[in-house]
Amino acid sequence: MGGQQPVSGDNQGVQKAEVRLKWDPSPWNEPPHHLDIIATTYSADAPSGPPVYVVHFDSRSPDGTINMGRHSGTGQGFGYVEVMTLELDRLAPSFTRVVVGVAIHQNNGPKTFGDLSNAGVLVVEGYTELLKDDFAQVSGCTAATIAEFTRHASGAWEFHGLVRGFDSEPMVFTAEMGSVTQP
Repeated sequence: MGGQQPVSGDNQGVQKAEVRLKWDPSPWNEPPHHLDIIATTYSADAPSGPPVYVVHFDSRSPDGTINMGRHSGTGQGFGYVEVMTLELDRLAPSFTRVVVGVAIHQNNGPKTFGDLSNAGVLVVEGYTELLKDDFAQVSGCTAATIAEFTRHASGAWEFHGLVRGFDSEPMVFTAEMGSVTQP
């Protein structure tokens, strides 16, 4: 489902991408499943170092180029219930890499992607589907990277599907996710 090939629409590359997340709510007698889309940004000086900033459910990038348009703490709703928009074409030239991932909150005991039903992620640019994945390949994990956007010297952004699993809580995951790069 998730491709590992670089994707760019034309010489301008990926300009504005949207990451959409879905999952079914937990059964009525169990605590809610809570997932989050997380984006980390990296500078040209340290493309695999610590993130310059992290964007998640209760934050946005300082310049407004990465933000959550829709957030769910339960999975309730139709289709994709959480959405993050990345306006890559507006990011400052000092940023050369953005990694996007999904983490499951562990407040009510350990949960992995395999414990969820109907979980999935979709990355699009306009009407073009860049990645669609159901987390089956990371079913035993509590978090996963899903996408990496890298800026070329020309300024164009390129997309890489990057579905890799982690066994981390959300706060630890934000520090780890930048250590993974495309194959």
